[in-house]
Amino acid sequence: MPTLPARPTPEADDEPVAATLAPIRRRFSRPATEPKGRRLAALSLVALGVVFGDIGTSPLYAFRECFNPEHGITATSAAVYGVLSLIVWSLILIVSVKYVVFIMRLDNRGEGGILALLALVQRTRRGGGRPPRSLVLGLGLFGAALLYGDGVITPAISVLGATEGLEIATPRFEPYVVPATLVILFALFMLQRRGSAGVGTIFGPIMLLWFTTIAVLGVMEIAQAPEILVAVNPWHGVRFLAGHGAAGFLVLGAVVLAVTGAEALYADMGHFGRAPIRLVWFVAVFPALLLNYFGQGALVLRSPEAVQNPFYLLAPSWFRYPLLVIATLAAIVASQALISGAFSLTHQAIQLRYCPRMTVVHTSRMEIGQIYVPAVNYALMVACLLVVLTFRSSSQLGAAYGIAVTGTMAITTMLFYLIARDRWQWSVARAGAIAGLFLVIDVAFFAANIVKIERGGWVPLAIAGGVFLLMETWNRGGRLLTAKLDTGAIPLDEFLAEISRTKPVRVPGTAVYLTHAANTAPLVLLHHYRHDKVLHEHVVLLSVIVEDVPEVDDSTRVQSETLPEGFYRVRATYGFMERTDVPSIVRRCCRDLDVELNDVTYYLGRARLVPTGPMPMMRWRKRLFAFMARNSASATDFFSIPADRVVELGAQIEF
Repeated sequence: MPTLPARPTPEADDEPVAATLAPIRRRFSRPATEPKGRRLAALSLVALGVVFGDIGTSPLYAFRECFNPEHGITATSAAVYGVLSLIVWSLILIVSVKYVVFIMRLDNRGEGGILALLALVQRTRRGGGRPPRSLVLGLGLFGAALLYGDGVITPAISVLGATEGLEIATPRFEPYVVPATLVILFALFMLQRRGSAGVGTIFGPIMLLWFTTIAVLGVMEIAQAPEILVAVNPWHGVRFLAGHGAAGFLVLGAVVLAVTGAEALYADMGHFGRAPIRLVWFVAVFPALLLNYFGQGALVLRSPEAVQNPFYLLAPSWFRYPLLVIATLAAIVASQALISGAFSLTHQAIQLRYCPRMTVVHTSRMEIGQIYVPAVNYALMVACLLVVLTFRSSSQLGAAYGIAVTGTMAITTMLFYLIARDRWQWSVARAGAIAGLFLVIDVAFFAANIVKIERGGWVPLAIAGGVFLLMETWNRGGRLLTAKLDTGAIPLDEFLAEISRTKPVRVPGTAVYLTHAANTAPLVLLHHYRHDKVLHEHVVLLSVIVEDVPEVDDSTRVQSETLPEGFYRVRATYGFMERTDVPSIVRRCCRDLDVELNDVTYYLGRARLVPTGPMPMMRWRKRLFAFMARNSASATDFFSIPADRVVELGAQIEF
């Protein structure tokens, strides 16, 4: 780590049980109780815009992709009924039953997502045949890494699917689809630095307009072919799979596009509670999606040639341009949610020692979750633009979509089984039956997407694999390096005894040393003392600990202890969803010590890592760890410490 004593993380032997991350969007405060009345209505409208953007824009491309010529499925009546039945029952079983009914019952102090599940598994898991901790941690971490791949693909396919309406409006606009997509995505990413507060206030109304529009379009078409409603019979889906063999099975890789975004329902539960999300899903989103999909099916029944883009062809010719605008706005909302989620995910990774420090800009004084991470923003922008330039259509991009989503869903099901057994005390038969049903569906979708690796499915897997490697390397390297430094550390009691014996010169003011270990003398403190032979009148040893819970009560955040010789040991505890605010902690210390804040000096360390030592880690991973350390943001910037109050001491460490 570049700043050796300043570890804004848990101690090595106090590893956080929540070792993976979820893309939880921290834009709104968590409700203290289940809302009712007007508060429920207000939260429901906001949830409509924040939670359902991804799954809500799936009708742009999901049904059409099922009849992609590569699948070899002709738009016959039987095929339309079968595909539509598969989509309907996927929405019922995966979203309504799995996530809304079962998974949302699990929370980590109100928070949801893979992170919450993993924390609960680690907290309640006992012996007796349970999988090893490293396997559970690895699964959860890889599930989080897959979400980065989803974060690259979702904005690209959503905006592409929306702008492809230009082709339907008039074929003359076909050459402008990709350029228009690139411009929209570029503008969206460049606006991130301004924060999402202003845009967030109109997310709900935009998505309300979107769902109303797609529902009305669906009803208009269903009225002309009401027989399409019999597709709700699951037998049509079963007969489709049985009658088309391998080709029918592979269509599941496109059917899954209709349920992408299901994880968001669970991940955003902490902001709104179960009631608003469940209400919005069952009352607004689910019916609107069903009506639109049934409408697309009815249109293709009447006009099989409409399968080229059934969503836009649902609209009358005079409404296609307005629909294009509405669809583009909805796609931007869906993209914004994924981008903000990537920022939140990265912030949590930094807190949990799975990512180097990065510059994190807090774009709102009111909402702690509104953050902007420049490095992540530009990386996502470049990746999204390259994906659009490479695939050039939502149909082609559909081949790259699905693997990350289905992989995350399968991991969620595995963790759900462990929680059901340990927390709910379910029997093996009961937990296995329910989780087994979900896992069969998840694995079927995942297997149907595996064949798309060569045609683009490798993209999210490569992104996830790269992110997983970086996270694991940073975490392992940090733990090994911390252990190496701890072996040579001096116990704090011995250091204080030496100070008492030697009576060094004490200068006015307060020195703050950030340290990951409360029982040893920080390395920077030792260097300062041995070189300058002086100490400040007050010395604060500040340990910042990130717990495996989302938030910590502010009244219990700071614990302090007075030590001999003018030393003070301070422990500041934060949740993994919170911003680490060192200046705020120091202000509290100054009030307790009755000293001036302007008399405080921060001592930080910056090390040059040389990967030639005996540390048990492969040489190439050591080099990667050292590279990440060199390019991490300084503690001064990350903790918002006043630059004119900082003294940095360098060191070279062979590891």
